[in-house]
Amino acid sequence: MIDLFEKCEKRMLADDIRERGLYPYFHALESRQDVEVMMEGKRRIMLGSNNYLGLTTNERVIEAGIKALEKYGTGCSGSRFLNGTLDMHVQLEEELAEFVGMEAAVTFSTGFQSNLGIISAVVGRNDYVICDRENHASIYDGCRLSYGKMLRYRHNDMQDLERQLQKVPDTAGILIVTDGVFSMGGDIANLPEIVRLAKQYGAKVMVDDAHGLGVLGNGGRGTADYFGLTDEVDIIMGTFSKSLASLGGYMATSKRVADYVRHTSRPFIFSASIPPANCASALEALHVLKEAPELVTRLADLSTYMRDGLTKRGISIRESQTPLPTPCATPIIPIYTYEPMETFHTAKRLYDEGVYVNNVLPPATPEHECLLRTSYMATHTTALLDEALDILERVLAENA
Repeated sequence: MIDLFEKCEKRMLADDIRERGLYPYFHALESRQDVEVMMEGKRRIMLGSNNYLGLTTNERVIEAGIKALEKYGTGCSGSRFLNGTLDMHVQLEEELAEFVGMEAAVTFSTGFQSNLGIISAVVGRNDYVICDRENHASIYDGCRLSYGKMLRYRHNDMQDLERQLQKVPDTAGILIVTDGVFSMGGDIANLPEIVRLAKQYGAKVMVDDAHGLGVLGNGGRGTADYFGLTDEVDIIMGTFSKSLASLGGYMATSKRVADYVRHTSRPFIFSASIPPANCASALEALHVLKEAPELVTRLADLSTYMRDGLTKRGISIRESQTPLPTPCATPIIPIYTYEPMETFHTAKRLYDEGVYVNNVLPPATPEHECLLRTSYMATHTTALLDEALDILERVLAENA
């Protein structure tokens, strides 16, 4: 009989990079998640957070969480399906649905769980779900949890998407799932063409807008709004752990689909609901976003500033290939490092010099296309970004 834990004893890449002093994971923060942080005893410029609007340190958002903690306690001690629904959960769902232009919304305990709960509920045994190859891991796990068949198309390749659609029998339902803004590359889905093909082949469209809410569209309403296609998209999924500075996730859709998911989604029914403080902070962050759309403009301007700055310094970055209706710069800017060990070495040098970035390696990228994922906040200053640019230029030149 094989020892179940035998695999755990085998040598991993993590063991190699630990021995070389290059291990880049689980660095401990000793301060708030902000544009500058204290991490392992040293100041670091944060270029690796998804806190796009900088609202984790917004005093209104913090105060809302404190007040909810005092009013409701530390947790809900149950599922939304039973005793775990607060009036605040209902308010958050109603305001989210209105903000993104859908009839209804359902909140989940995390963004990852949202994709598990949505896809496993709506994709049945005889259905097909078709995914972009660079979709988030939670989408793929949601597909596996469903009883449907999964097909994948090459990243943002609409001809390959059509080839996959042509494989589906007429007796099957189809869900096309795409990231709105892709989490590693920062590029934008070709949503107009996806919607066109969905209509042609009778498919439904789901957009994971975890990195689109607060980033794209009118006042940060997301990818579908950016393309003027909200009425053509069937499900919008999002998360509270990025622009809304909290924890949790949601689905926005029609009233009937929302009601169906509430009564059939096992990850929704059998999980404790979002804790009061997280719910209140997300709700207040949404209020701030509604009242201060200039945060979205500021984020776009700073993202353009960094793209221009990196390009002028001869640093190779990954660019979006999607035809866009208006110029747009997402706050995710990947820098090519190509090979894994070069990526580890460069990230370590940057960390030691006071800049935190994230490593992106296969399978999250194709072979020989490793990246350093940098990301930006509306609360960064140009002075701080200039300091980061100087460090990036120096370290990348040393490792060239």
